[in-house]
Amino acid sequence: MMEAQDSIGTTGRMLAVRAHAAAATPGRLRLAMRVCGFIVLAALVLFAGGFGWFADKVSHMTTPLNPARADAIIVLTGGQSRLDAAMDLLASGKGDRLLISGVHPSATRRQLQAAMGGDKQLFSCCVDIDRAALDTIGNAEESAKWVENHAYGSIIIVTNNYHMPRSLLEMGRLLHGARLEPYPVVNTNLGNGGWLTKPEALRVLLTEYSKYVLSLARGFLPVRATPEGVTLAEASTVVKN
Repeated sequence: MMEAQDSIGTTGRMLAVRAHAAAATPGRLRLAMRVCGFIVLAALVLFAGGFGWFADKVSHMTTPLNPARADAIIVLTGGQSRLDAAMDLLASGKGDRLLISGVHPSATRRQLQAAMGGDKQLFSCCVDIDRAALDTIGNAEESAKWVENHAYGSIIIVTNNYHMPRSLLEMGRLLHGARLEPYPVVNTNLGNGGWLTKPEALRVLLTEYSKYVLSLARGFLPVRATPEGVTLAEASTVVKN
């Protein structure tokens, strides 16, 4: 009789515990959902605030009228205006040599010179071409090797204004000993919040900001190593047409 009563008591306690656990589960689930929702909301607010800062920073960038002289110039391909600006800097003596980083492998030196115009002799003696870089990270890797090979201490970086923050971030990680001087090329005036009224500009800025955030996140990870044996910046004396 006692055993039966003990069994009934044990069963009752087990059922009570299960009922309490079942009642607590929805509460815990709601709490977890609230925490997740808060985290997502905070992340969205942080992303939106960061984008506002990024867009404002980029829209207020201007092309220097008379930049200080540096040892060399690096231009990241991505538009004719970038190449023209870099060649003008070289012609005006703002740097001893120019590296064009990210040139398409099929583009010959002669085609590139024709597209950029300018002094053929200057292009022949003082312009190096990098065909290995496929993205901004690659630009930084190739540029670092080129800078190290020439022992340059100061570099003018030429790219579009919206691309400049990420370019400086990636370059700064590898070109530790060199002073980087930004030379942003501005194709569209985005000052005074003009980017808000231009859908295409807004799209470009949002895309570039997303890449910039990912680039920042890479700072918490080991820097990607460059495989040995990959040809980097090509000296003008060995480039074939």
